[in-house]
Amino acid sequence: MNKNEDRTQHYRKDSLTLLGAVALGTGVMIGAGIFALTGQMAQMTGSLFPLAFLSAAVIVSFSAYSYVKMSNAYPSAGGIAMYLKKAYGSTVTTAFYSLLMYFSMVIAQSFLARTFGAYTLQLFDIDDTSLLVPTLGVGLLLVAFLINLSANRMIEGVASVIGFIKIGGIVLFGVVGVMVADTVEVNFSTAVPDASMAGFLGATALGILAFKGFTTITNSGSELKDSKRNVGRAIMISIALCVVIYTLVGFAVASNLSLQEIIETRDYSLAAAARPALGEYAVWFTVVLAMLATAGGIIASIFAVSRMLAMLTEMKLVPHSHFGMPGSIQKHTLVYTIVFGLLLTILFDVTRIAALGIIFYLIMDIAIHWGILRYLRHEIGARLVFLIAAIILDLIVLAGFVWIKIFSDPLVVGVAGAVMLAILIMEALFLRQNPIVPEGHKHG
Repeated sequence: MNKNEDRTQHYRKDSLTLLGAVALGTGVMIGAGIFALTGQMAQMTGSLFPLAFLSAAVIVSFSAYSYVKMSNAYPSAGGIAMYLKKAYGSTVTTAFYSLLMYFSMVIAQSFLARTFGAYTLQLFDIDDTSLLVPTLGVGLLLVAFLINLSANRMIEGVASVIGFIKIGGIVLFGVVGVMVADTVEVNFSTAVPDASMAGFLGATALGILAFKGFTTITNSGSELKDSKRNVGRAIMISIALCVVIYTLVGFAVASNLSLQEIIETRDYSLAAAARPALGEYAVWFTVVLAMLATAGGIIASIFAVSRMLAMLTEMKLVPHSHFGMPGSIQKHTLVYTIVFGLLLTILFDVTRIAALGIIFYLIMDIAIHWGILRYLRHEIGARLVFLIAAIILDLIVLAGFVWIKIFSDPLVVGVAGAVMLAILIMEALFLRQNPIVPEGHKHG
């Protein structure tokens, strides 16, 4: 098959609408944010976790400024990979940070897959720590893989339908949960025994993981109608929707469960909160909603991340092998993405998956802001104050999160460091053996 024909088939101009892009973004954000992070955030910072969601929203809003500016200037299917290349050129720097983003997105898929398994088991009297959690997650990833082999319109259609259902359902859960609660007051003085400012920053970092799905929208630049306007619009709409939904549901959960109950049911806290408020039927409703939300999130994430890796391959920044597989580069990167996701789903629990994801993402996010500040600020018309604020806020929450994990789960910090070192060494060796001819002015 001709390579150019293959590329045209997969990057079809105007094949995504603004609504579809919003559905893809919120699909990842809502799936990860509400259904599994609430309990983990409460474990770090006590009943302040609704405020940690709001704190995360503020930080993400500063970060989103850079992505909106870059998407307006350089809409591309490569998304973040292309943004990094614009700043740092075809260098190890670009490859390293792009792969951090790639793996953070793969991690998000595994996070959603295990969350799907944990919620699904609430329909039955089965321990959520059983082997069925990763088994169900693996099954969901395989189904999402088959859907992503289809045309963009089917992916957009599935994501849009699921997106509308889950947004409506989660809003309904939040409103009804607040209405039936004895009180809507949240005791912000209630804290876990070792709660601290670092704990709040760590919870905020997890909250950022709940919003980072907006970055998947940047990978739709070559396919989104009127992309120079609509990529930025889709990002802002997705973040705004999630701020409202997360705040509402956070207060609903805090109003119906004690802090200890939220922590104990951290992998399925919404289902647990539904039981005292509305009974078993509400639990079933919440579980089905979680299943749809996590499934939609995985479909949306795979759609974006496989295209990002394909773009890196086309940039000749990462090694690529067909392994005897037929079809396009995009189909190959889809297979790689699913394989990595399956391994993570089998090997790590939800808490550790989330920790790895936020460390990788925040480091990459800082690199985006620094690249714009150092090399592209005047070219894209970005304001210095927003870039500096985004970098400082990211550094603060990253430091707080890593500090907490060093004492509570040092293995995660060690794995994150080892993986980053391996990526850096691999890329340095690959680009040394396969140098790229400069195409013009490059930074590094």
